[in-house]
Amino acid sequence: MARTSPPTPADTDAEAGGDPVLGLVGFAEVLRSAGVPVTTDRVAAFLQALDTLDVTSRMQTYWAGRLTLCSDPDDIVRYDLAFEAWFEPAQGGRTRVRDDRPPPAPKLASLAPTREGEGEDDEQEAGPEIKAAATGTEVLRSRDLAELSGAEREHLRRLLALLRPEPPTRASRRKRRSRHGEADPDRTLRAALRNHGELSDIRRRDVSRRPRKVVLLIDVSGSMEPYADALLRFAHVFVRRSPRSVEAFTLGTRLTRITRELRQRDAERALTAAGKAIPDWSGGTRLGEVLAAFVNRWGQRGAARRAVVVVFSDGWERGETELLGTQVQRLSRLAHQLVWVNPHAGKDGYAPVQGGIVAALPYLDQLLAGHSLDTLEKLLKVVRDA
Repeated sequence: MARTSPPTPADTDAEAGGDPVLGLVGFAEVLRSAGVPVTTDRVAAFLQALDTLDVTSRMQTYWAGRLTLCSDPDDIVRYDLAFEAWFEPAQGGRTRVRDDRPPPAPKLASLAPTREGEGEDDEQEAGPEIKAAATGTEVLRSRDLAELSGAEREHLRRLLALLRPEPPTRASRRKRRSRHGEADPDRTLRAALRNHGELSDIRRRDVSRRPRKVVLLIDVSGSMEPYADALLRFAHVFVRRSPRSVEAFTLGTRLTRITRELRQRDAERALTAAGKAIPDWSGGTRLGEVLAAFVNRWGQRGAARRAVVVVFSDGWERGETELLGTQVQRLSRLAHQLVWVNPHAGKDGYAPVQGGIVAALPYLDQLLAGHSLDTLEKLLKVVRDA
C-alpha cells in the first residue's frame, strides 16, 4: 500500500555507497555556508537524534535536523533549501544521502539594488542562491512611524507593549544597610549591647536610591498626528511601569494632563480615555503658551523639579518663538535634564531650522530623534541613564 505521508525514506550505507555520517556532516557544512550558525554541539545532537530515529525516513531526518540545527526562525528557509539540495531523490521514491564534499558556499542575494554593470561576474558563480532578508520585526524597528501600513501599525503596537522602561533614580536622604559605606553608629551600638557590650563588628550604611520623576509632554497638533498614537502608547507603557513617578501631558492649543487615563492596564481603554480627555487633538499648537501653563501650574509646584522632562514635538510654533524660548529656559532650570524628541531629527538632511527648535535648542540637554521604534528605545536608555 502506498504511503500517504509526504516524506520518502533515506538510503542506508549500503544503498548510498558510502558512510552516511559523512554525508550528514557535509549537510551541516552546507548549512554553515548558507548562513545558519551550526555549532559542533548541534551537529552532535543531530547525529544523536538520528541514532534514535529511523535514518531511512526522509521526514524524520528532516525534522531531526530542523529541531537541532536551526536556532532561529529565520534559519528555516535556508534549511529547507539546503535540505532539498543536499538530500537527492533516488530510484524508487527513496532519498540518497550524499557523502561527497559540500558544494561551493551559497551566495546570499542582496536586497539592495545593484548598479548597472556591477555584480555580473558574481552572478555566474556556482552555488545555489539563497535570498536573505531581514525579519519583519527588524525592518519595522527602523521604519518611520508615519509611513506604516495598518498591519504594520498593529504589529508596532504589540512591540511597544513589550517595552520595559527603567526609570532613572536619584540619591535619597535616607540611608540603607550595606556591607560598604560609612559606619552606622546606631546599629553598631545596638549590636554591641545585645552582645553584652562587646563590639564584634562595625555595621555600615550607604545612600539609598529612589525613582526620579519623569514628565512626558506630547505634542498632539496636526503636524504630529502621524506619530501621536505611537507616542501615547509609549507614554502608556512608561506610566504603567512607574505610575507614582511618571506624569504625562499633551500639548496643543491647551495643556491636558492624561496621567490618570494612562494608568489603566489595558492599552486600548487607556488611549480611548485619553482621546476623550484631549479637546485639541490634531489642532493647532501654541507651545510657548502651553509650556508656560505647565511651568506655572505643575512645574514650579514640584512635578518638574529635579525631574527628567521629555518634550515630543516637531517644533512648529504658531505663536511667538521668544515666549517659547523663555519658557524652555524656565523649564530647564527646574528640571534635572530636559530632552527634546523631534521625529524629523532622524531623517537625512535634517537641520534644526524650525522657529520653535531654534528658540529651545540653547536650553536643551539633548535633541533626539523619535521617528521609529529604535529611536524610542534609545530614548529609554537616555532617560534611564539620566
